[in-house]
Amino acid sequence: MSRSSRRPTITSFDLPAGRILARKYEILDRLGGGWEGEVYHVREVGTGVERTAKLFYPHRNRSDRAARFYAQKLHKLRHCPILIQYHSQETIVVRGHTIRVLVSEYVEGELLSAFLARQSGRRLQPFTALHLLHALSSGIDEIHRTGEYHGDLHTENVIVQRFGLGFDLKLVDLFPWGAPTAQHRADDVINLVRIFYDALGGQRHYARQPLPVKQICCGLKRSLILAKFRTAGQLRDFLEDLVWS
Repeated sequence: MSRSSRRPTITSFDLPAGRILARKYEILDRLGGGWEGEVYHVREVGTGVERTAKLFYPHRNRSDRAARFYAQKLHKLRHCPILIQYHSQETIVVRGHTIRVLVSEYVEGELLSAFLARQSGRRLQPFTALHLLHALSSGIDEIHRTGEYHGDLHTENVIVQRFGLGFDLKLVDLFPWGAPTAQHRADDVINLVRIFYDALGGQRHYARQPLPVKQICCGLKRSLILAKFRTAGQLRDFLEDLVWS
C-alpha cells in the first residue's frame, strides 16, 4: 500500500481566515460546503480583489475530472449572466493531499434559502414568486440554448444579489451528470417548478394558491409539467404572457 493511499480521506478542510492559498489568495471566510468540497471567500494578495475559491475533496475529484468539468463548462457558458465567471485554477497541498482550487468571481448576496427564511411566513407571495421564477427560467433558458444544463437547481444553489421590481440572481454548483441530453434539460425545468413551489410555502399553502400558480406547478406531477413546459424558454414565455388579476 502506498503512503498516499494510507492518508485519511479529507471530508472537511476548515481552513482559517488569514491562511494564504498558492501564495496568491488570503482566506477571508468560509462560504459553505457540499458533497464535492468547500467554498471560501478570498482576496488576492497582490491586488486586494475579492474572489471565490472552491476546494475539491480529492476523493470527489479523481483524475481531476470534477474540477476540469467545472472549469470547462463555466468557460463555455461565460456569456450566460446568471452564472459566475471562472477565472483560474490553482493547486495547493492540505494535510499531504494535493488539492485543486478553482477561482471565480466573488458574488455578493445571500442564498435563496436564507432569503426565503427572512420573509413573512418564510415564503413569498404569489406575484413575487412569479418574478423569481421568471428570472430563473430566463437564466436557465440561456444555458439550455447552448445545449448545456445546470443539473443541480435548488434553493441552496441560487444567490439573490438584488431584489426590487424583479430578482437579480446567480447560480452556483453545476453538477456533472454526463454529456447534455434532453433528459437533463427536462430535469432543470422540473427543478425550476419545484423551487417556485417551495418558495410559495410548499404543500401546506398549495391548496389556497391562485389558479396561475397551479397552472405552473401542476401538482408537481412531472408528466403534466413537461407536457406544458418542454423547455425553460416555454416556461418563461408562459410567465410573460400571463394575465394577472
